[in-house]
Amino acid sequence: MGTGGVRVFGWWGRTVVRLRWAVLAGAVLLAVIGATWGAGVFGQLTGGGYDDPASESTRAHERISAELGPQGADVIVLWSSDTATADQPAFRDPVAATVARLRERPEVTTVTTWYDTRAPALLAGDRRATYALVQLRPTDEDGKTAAYRALRPALDTPGVRTQAGGNVPFLEEANTRTTEDITRAELISMPVLLVLLVLIFGGLVAASTPLLIGGLAILGAFVAVRLVNLFTDVSIFAINVITLIGLGMAVDYALFVVSRFREELAAGHGTADAIRHTMATAGRTVLVSGLTIALAMASLLIFPQPFLRSMGLGGMAAVLVAMLAALTVLPALLAVLGPRIDAVRVPLPWRRRTAGGRPAAAAEGGAWARIARSVMRRPVRYLVAVALLLAVLALPFLRITFGGFDERVLPAGAEPRVVSERIAAEFPGGTIAPVEVLISGAPAAAVRPFADRIAQVPGVTGVGVAANRGESTLLTVTYPGEPTGDVAQGVVRAVRALPAPTGAEVLVGGRPGADRDLLDSLGARLPWMALLMAAATLLLLFLAFGSVVLPVKAVLMNLLSIGASFGVVVWIFQDGHLADLLGFTPTGFIEPSNPILMLAVLFGLATDYEVFLLSRVREEWDRIGDNTAAVAAGLQHTGRIITAAALLLIVVVAGFATGGMAYIKLIGVGMIVAIVVDATLVRALLVPATMRLLGRWNWWAPGPLGRVYRRYGLRESAGRAAEETRHSAFTG
Repeated sequence: MGTGGVRVFGWWGRTVVRLRWAVLAGAVLLAVIGATWGAGVFGQLTGGGYDDPASESTRAHERISAELGPQGADVIVLWSSDTATADQPAFRDPVAATVARLRERPEVTTVTTWYDTRAPALLAGDRRATYALVQLRPTDEDGKTAAYRALRPALDTPGVRTQAGGNVPFLEEANTRTTEDITRAELISMPVLLVLLVLIFGGLVAASTPLLIGGLAILGAFVAVRLVNLFTDVSIFAINVITLIGLGMAVDYALFVVSRFREELAAGHGTADAIRHTMATAGRTVLVSGLTIALAMASLLIFPQPFLRSMGLGGMAAVLVAMLAALTVLPALLAVLGPRIDAVRVPLPWRRRTAGGRPAAAAEGGAWARIARSVMRRPVRYLVAVALLLAVLALPFLRITFGGFDERVLPAGAEPRVVSERIAAEFPGGTIAPVEVLISGAPAAAVRPFADRIAQVPGVTGVGVAANRGESTLLTVTYPGEPTGDVAQGVVRAVRALPAPTGAEVLVGGRPGADRDLLDSLGARLPWMALLMAAATLLLLFLAFGSVVLPVKAVLMNLLSIGASFGVVVWIFQDGHLADLLGFTPTGFIEPSNPILMLAVLFGLATDYEVFLLSRVREEWDRIGDNTAAVAAGLQHTGRIITAAALLLIVVVAGFATGGMAYIKLIGVGMIVAIVVDATLVRALLVPATMRLLGRWNWWAPGPLGRVYRRYGLRESAGRAAEETRHSAFTG
């Protein structure tokens, strides 16, 4: 695709123009399939998927079920009264009636109460509250969730306050509120996007095209994910990423393509030629960007947790469909519209126009060119100032602490969170998620000394036998604080370090064990994820620009903007600054899957903006051969578009920052910071400064790699002969 790269993209533009009606008919068909069959994906996807199937906690859970039958509490039902104690008839009788009805329900396996066991842990210190441990019959997460939904009305007990908590209600509440937050974000963002697009394009027709492509991208991604779900389980979390990435990238790509198409029309080209030139320039940029972001999202596939792999699949589907729609449906639509892309204009007094009625583009004297020239006159000063500012923003990231997520991610007052907090505060040794220790292959006499050793572990408040069958024994270990706290994690590590009884096997699980395994699993694979993203970016940007310097610089720039974002996230969500303003409870740590998802998305987005800018700079470099002028012209042509794209993407994710779930807020705030930093400090200031200092070295590649680029590179400039001469002279 090297010397013929531009011809291929130009050929594609001509082909789409010729087949425009067939392409549009295919788009309508895809939209219909997506709105009907594709939308059915919501009923097909699974929930949960946080565990590593090969982890010790997962193996412990499977072995416990196999050797002792299902154990542990899926639902915790907390009953309390302001006037009666648990042993008084006004409290005891209605609770006993509710428990009797629960034991007859088909969804329920067992119900354990204080009335049956007289266990001190099940009765509050003031005796005005007690809780029951309910085990559900289904064994899979989706089945448990459905059983809980059916069971929840039967938990309410007349005369006493009833609240439900535990793992299943917590995950159900978290998933429900997450869906509500994302839906609200979408409802807020769509009308705001339309208004901003009208302000950017100055007309309703041009403004509507990015939203049409965005809607098609989301529906097409639904179809793709449902097809994938036919062969492997996909988590509901894939939908969250589809709406974010699909809409955001489709709007970005449509903005870039439509802007270039209008620029070509303003230059006097006819519709067919304008589309051919647009595909040979903006189309090639969209292709490089889409492939880069898709590969960044593909890096999530190396994690064993189904929810992360599902978000990777959802992100890949969304960005690839958005890319294909921008390269097929959008140019076909532009071929039909032609100059009518500027129809239904909205008078905006500040927009300067050409004689043809389109916005003027002063490529050499505009504000963005003046910014670039100012930076390049004093590149060292700008470089040092921006680098220092980004370093200050990133500093808090150095003290990041990772931990699992617990009920505190829910808004204050959410029922599962209230149950967790009340049990911790009001009940002796209160914990809703004990550490589970399975001892297999040891008689009861050998288990007792081992249980005594566990009781001596710092932080352990109690050890009890939960179940025993033959030579298999399950111990439950209690501790103070949250399942995600340092004490719980220390107990898991210490118990795992104890020598097992002679001839026995010990597996440590429960919710604290699962959290520990999640942290270890994510930490072990994170470097490989970063390596895959960096390698894919280096390769694609080399093929796009023929330089080994620019790809390396792009990766470093991405890390700077993402590091600044992560620093702000730690300062706010780990340290607790602005907690009252944003409405969340700081936990003192960050759940690691959120930064991992942000890393994949933001690395792709940062590369997206880099490709947009450098594509135009490379085009100008090929045309004129002057590095300083090429950077100035490139920034002038793309600065407004990158700023507009960043603003539109901020609108897409801004609704996340207003959600009720703490981790949704975290993703929203972190992405907004990264987008603002990347589109302003990095692309407008840092990139021009470094390109000025590097000069012609920006375009350097060793001789063999230069020949690879000339043969296989994805190039777009019309200044082919001059570029060949310059590139041949500057490689080796």
